[in-house]
Amino acid sequence: MKRTLFLATAVLSTVYACAQEKPLDMRMDFEDYDPPSSLVVPEHVLTRAKFPFIDVHNHQFNMPSQDLTKLAEEMDKLNMAVMVNLSGRGRGSTDHLEKALENVKKTSPKRFIVFTNVDFSGIDEPDWQQRTVSQLEEDIRKGANGLKIYKSLGMFNKDSKGNRIHIDDPRIDPVWDKCAQLGIPVLIHAADPRQFWQPIDQNNERWLELKTHPGRRHDTDPVSWETIIAEQHNIFRKHPKTKFINAHLGWYGNDLKKLGELMDQLPNMYTEIGAVIAELGRQPRAARDFLTKYQDRVMFGKDSWVPEEYTTYFRVLESADDYFPYHKRYHAFWRMYGLDLPDDILKKIYYKNALKVIPNIDASAFPK
Repeated sequence: MKRTLFLATAVLSTVYACAQEKPLDMRMDFEDYDPPSSLVVPEHVLTRAKFPFIDVHNHQFNMPSQDLTKLAEEMDKLNMAVMVNLSGRGRGSTDHLEKALENVKKTSPKRFIVFTNVDFSGIDEPDWQQRTVSQLEEDIRKGANGLKIYKSLGMFNKDSKGNRIHIDDPRIDPVWDKCAQLGIPVLIHAADPRQFWQPIDQNNERWLELKTHPGRRHDTDPVSWETIIAEQHNIFRKHPKTKFINAHLGWYGNDLKKLGELMDQLPNMYTEIGAVIAELGRQPRAARDFLTKYQDRVMFGKDSWVPEEYTTYFRVLESADDYFPYHKRYHAFWRMYGLDLPDDILKKIYYKNALKVIPNIDASAFPK
């Protein structure tokens, strides 16, 4: 027994010693493996867009007290002519929206467009429809120029009985119709990437993101991705006079054939590229064909104000570069390629399409 114990201890000691002698590169975790490319090709790191552009998907939660003059100076460095702040009401406050609009009017009226938001918490109340429509009218009268719907509708918002509020709940119909009457678009974010609902295993392309950001997992949610997306498409069909901007390429950036079919079926649906530029960059030929065919209905969006990240968008849209990285490896571990879009399509994505859909943007800053 003692001899057996001695031998076992010796073996373990030898294994441990060998492990300790292994060089660091043999012991690193998978997520740490990120070698620089040895490929020698032309590189064009673009820190400024070729044309002035409108970012239709941004969030400035502190706009009521923000130094917008300083923000506009930072936008100038990127050649961003107009930023659309989708978080007009902040956490639901009318006062927040009014102060944001006042700050814009006083300091930078030509540089910022503000969207309002809707509170669904009282949807069971008998006067919710009238109250909400009246509030929407009032917000537009004060200076808001669109409605932003957060992903909480369809995922997290519940009625007083604890039931999930469907995106196509008929009680919301008057809101969509009122947007058409007022001539304002609805920018709607429904669900999240489909992989967030799939098993978190070796077959999930977003595994690294879900490992580092576990709060984004929906694999145990009671409602499916397909259900939420179908509800969104239902309101597009039901309200053909309302212009909807389907955020994040409608989460079909990885299936442009399907997205194209939806564009053909839903002429009132526009879309934008916020947070999904990596999907386009990994399929340059298919993406270029898609943006050529639907060049009148795709807009520029980013989804967050991180100035140094815009260069990725410019490089994908404007350059012909090969095999360059995305700015967040956990978000897209693959390399991308430039689409080398022609100027006429760039102008539409950067500003012309937004000028058509979003009212009251000063067009004087943009080329014809």
